[in-house]
Amino acid sequence: MTSPSAASTVLADLDRVREWQEDLYRQIHQHPELSHQEHDTAAAGARRLRDCEFDVTEGIGGTGVVGVLRNGDGPAVLLRADMDALPVREATDLPYASTAMATDATGTEVPVMHACGHDVHVACLLGAAALLAAQQELWAGTLVVLLQPAEELGDGARRMVEDSLAQVVGKVDVAFAQHVLPMPSGTVGTRPGPVLSAADSIRVTVHGRGAHGSMPQASVDPVVLASMIVLRLQTVVSREVAPTQPAVVTVGSIRAGSKSNVIDDHAVLELNVRTYDDQTRTAVLNAIKRIVVAECQASASPKEPEFELFDRFPPTVNDTATTARLSAAFSDHFGDDARELELQSASEDFSDIPTALGVPYSYWGIGGTDAAAYEAARRAGRLNEDIPVNHSPSFAPVIQPTLDTGTRAMVVAALAWLGRDLSLPGQD
Repeated sequence: MTSPSAASTVLADLDRVREWQEDLYRQIHQHPELSHQEHDTAAAGARRLRDCEFDVTEGIGGTGVVGVLRNGDGPAVLLRADMDALPVREATDLPYASTAMATDATGTEVPVMHACGHDVHVACLLGAAALLAAQQELWAGTLVVLLQPAEELGDGARRMVEDSLAQVVGKVDVAFAQHVLPMPSGTVGTRPGPVLSAADSIRVTVHGRGAHGSMPQASVDPVVLASMIVLRLQTVVSREVAPTQPAVVTVGSIRAGSKSNVIDDHAVLELNVRTYDDQTRTAVLNAIKRIVVAECQASASPKEPEFELFDRFPPTVNDTATTARLSAAFSDHFGDDARELELQSASEDFSDIPTALGVPYSYWGIGGTDAAAYEAARRAGRLNEDIPVNHSPSFAPVIQPTLDTGTRAMVVAALAWLGRDLSLPGQD
């Protein structure tokens, strides 16, 4: 375990990276790239890591980047940041706001924005890597820095794993990642156990029998069938999941028909499910299938319904012992600004990496909202109205102290495993 002075000594040079780090953040924010298109972001990260004398491998899983810095005997720590942006039109008035357009996977031209803060993650990780590389006398072991594509699609981590990630990174002992959230800037929060939900999107096609709108007796109306399914699905969480177990079932889309006097022959529903453990996840997915099949039978549907699972994310469940050690290090460094993170209903794919590597991990949040604005909104009971959240076109973390906090958190986490005890003889 590092002594507090090791992190403090490394971070005393924070102002040395702050200028280029802030410029890099603005550049990435102004020039965002969609999932699996993060070529410029990845190249900028790779250049910075090479400048810090990391062994760099590019193109893992498409656009992923891994930098490895070996510094003698000791544990190996993996620090990860995601790089991709979203198809969102930015609505901030920042001087470095994005006006970028790109072609998505379907061939559609869309606006692009870093509406989830991945630009913050990249800048913080590269800043931490530079600080640790410059002061190797204060730590021992191996530092692995990973820039991951396509978190928003839920397949970026998996593609890196499938593309020989384990061979590139070598033996790893622990893995860390962080996310900027609509919390007061300057704060850090983590928690043991479940922290982010698993996510499953389901496309359900139900079949009816088409007819003229004036002759409903000749039809099996898929609109009525879909409506009955939506209503019955509301009982899954309220009647089949324990009140102490969080879960969400949302029907986000229904598509059927094209004209008021035509009864179509099918309807398509798209659902999103959020759960926090495999048992609940399986129970909820099974309940959805059972209800859809039963309603189709009740409506005399002429064909069996079709189910397609897509955009699947694993749960993020922090290792208890790892998180306890990390939380102690955060408390030592951040004091009262270190707090427990609330359970989050969002999802992400980071855990696919440590799971595949067979190592424990911990995932934490950093605040990105101006602290005074956050407190004013909280006092007025207007957090939902006044504080933009991730994926909002108005989401814009304040540059400072957000970047400093995220950089410090990454350094403190790494040194909690890699740091030398400066109180021991010969390690001053």
